[in-house]
Amino acid sequence: MTHRTVILVDQENHAIGTEEIVAAHSGEGQLHRAFSVYVFRNFGKELLIQKRSSKKMLWPGFWANSCCSHPAEHESPEAAGKRRLQEELGFTCDLKPVCSFVYRAVDPEQRGVEHEYVTVLLGLVDETVKVIPNPEEVADFDWMPLPVLKKEMRLDPQKFAPWFHLGMNAIRESLPN
Repeated sequence: MTHRTVILVDQENHAIGTEEIVAAHSGEGQLHRAFSVYVFRNFGKELLIQKRSSKKMLWPGFWANSCCSHPAEHESPEAAGKRRLQEELGFTCDLKPVCSFVYRAVDPEQRGVEHEYVTVLLGLVDETVKVIPNPEEVADFDWMPLPVLKKEMRLDPQKFAPWFHLGMNAIRESLPN
């Protein structure tokens, strides 16, 4: 197993050190840099969502945005987002940072804590993009029409990862009606 590190940050996203990934998500959770990718198609009317693999340490089996992870040292959120799209879903696209937020959430099964400074990245693809999910990362995926997704998130919120709710609220102005 590869030991990866995350970049620890303050509330303004200034790097203050690094930590091994599992340690950063243990105890109270340490604030670290992250990104969340939201890929749309059909002129922004459908969002690619993924069901997290059962092998994930935190929130396994939950539905979430297209992909999310942590940038490496000296890697921009956009470059990291493209890298993880390729690794998790088998494609890449241009990504644009649109906002950021800080959150903290405890895994419902007490497996750890997310405490992240998240940069939200938006991408747009056409109907020809082929999604090839990596089963180590992704259990399932779907292109959800936004009205259906918003209703589903309202009616059954507990099946979605907490950062997905926060990200959808944060990008509301960027979404088509």
